[in-house]
Amino acid sequence: MSDERTGGNLKRVLTKRDIFVLAFGAMIGWGWIIQSGYWINEGGVRGSILAFILGGIMVTVVGLIYGELASAMPYVGGEHVYSLRALGPIGSFVCTWALVLGYVGVVVFEVVALPSALAYIVPGFNAVHLWTVAGEPVYATWILVGGVGAIVMTYLNYRGIRPAAQFQTLLAVVIGLAGVTLAVGAVLNGTSPSTPPFGGVGVAGVFTVAIMTPFMFVGFDVIPQAAGEADVSPRTLGLLIPVAVGFAALFYIAVIWASGQSMTGPQLVESPLPAAAAMESLFSSQLIGRIMALAGIAGILTSWNSFMLGASRAVYALAESEMLPQPLSELHPEHNTPVNALLLIGGISVFSPVFGEQMLIWIVNAGGLGLVFAWVLVVFSFFVLRRREPDMDRPLELPYGHVLGALALVLTVFFVGLYLPGAPSALSWPFEWGIILLWAILGIGLYVFSRSSHSRAETGVEEVDS
Repeated sequence: MSDERTGGNLKRVLTKRDIFVLAFGAMIGWGWIIQSGYWINEGGVRGSILAFILGGIMVTVVGLIYGELASAMPYVGGEHVYSLRALGPIGSFVCTWALVLGYVGVVVFEVVALPSALAYIVPGFNAVHLWTVAGEPVYATWILVGGVGAIVMTYLNYRGIRPAAQFQTLLAVVIGLAGVTLAVGAVLNGTSPSTPPFGGVGVAGVFTVAIMTPFMFVGFDVIPQAAGEADVSPRTLGLLIPVAVGFAALFYIAVIWASGQSMTGPQLVESPLPAAAAMESLFSSQLIGRIMALAGIAGILTSWNSFMLGASRAVYALAESEMLPQPLSELHPEHNTPVNALLLIGGISVFSPVFGEQMLIWIVNAGGLGLVFAWVLVVFSFFVLRRREPDMDRPLELPYGHVLGALALVLTVFFVGLYLPGAPSALSWPFEWGIILLWAILGIGLYVFSRSSHSRAETGVEEVDS
């Protein structure tokens, strides 16, 4: 595969800091604000921390596999490039198309998460009830704020990857300061309320939290997507993936510990924003609690920004490989961004609030399966390339690669199993599995159309030449 076919037209402008904050911001989204109370209630403080240590180790193993592949093939599209080289066009399309579903699912959910957070901060925000979808009310204020947010985020990415990365850095600093403030408040004012070490439910409580942790770390794979725009050495690029996972794990652990010093699990879980409630309790200030909610909004925006970038690059890579319509591979002549891919994803996100929060939760859940299924195919690609191309230049070649690969395969297949019938987080029928089915049909149609269009174009060129 030539450099042009893997995003050679994109400019390498991202620094180490840019790449790190893109991945860190993608992983540290809105979940820590709204889920910390549930974690502590289910597993206790120490049990939840143990669960995130286990989850961090699991995802770090997968991240190391990504690191070797990213260092060997530092091109835009990440998973698309690895799977194309290892599994061929069909395997690569399945992998990347599944990934796009996951990325788009996060983007559209953040469109609703933004007004949801503002409803906590701004009294009377839920105004002008329009209709109900799947039991969830849709408000005009949600559509307005979510739509404007989608336009702004699309424009930010449209203007170039550097402005998007600078925006990400600013918000990552806000989130980091919020986490430090929460920890300081716990040290100074924490009371260590009487919460059973493992939530009173033993090991079961730990695993209840542990099965959620892989999805809290989704976003590290944004680094491979932007690899073609990274101005760092291939080895550094590969190392940044597990490093970002490690910092995200430390952040989650700090939030859990600090929140657990403010109130018990049952008290925290009653709040719609437990981390903000913990901050309010530790400092005895409603204002500081609302400021913490603003840090949650920063988390929404960093995740939104990262997955907008990742989704657009994945779509661009597919179009570059003639697996999606060619216009989606066009770059802006001035800003050097995949303009049509961004406009497509931005257009979907602008209209997503009209479908209500429950509908978007279904999309996120279905997209979660797409993400972890893509992980499985990436690990398969790792094995295939280790066997088929043992002499490939791997700046970050993993020691005991086959052992780590086998462990990663077990873990990723386990992640997929969490979505299957009978599992604790199984997808529902007909809604979530219906989304998977419709996405698969859409992908098959676009793939067949794009490949046949390319074949006709080549035939036409040959006839002219003759």
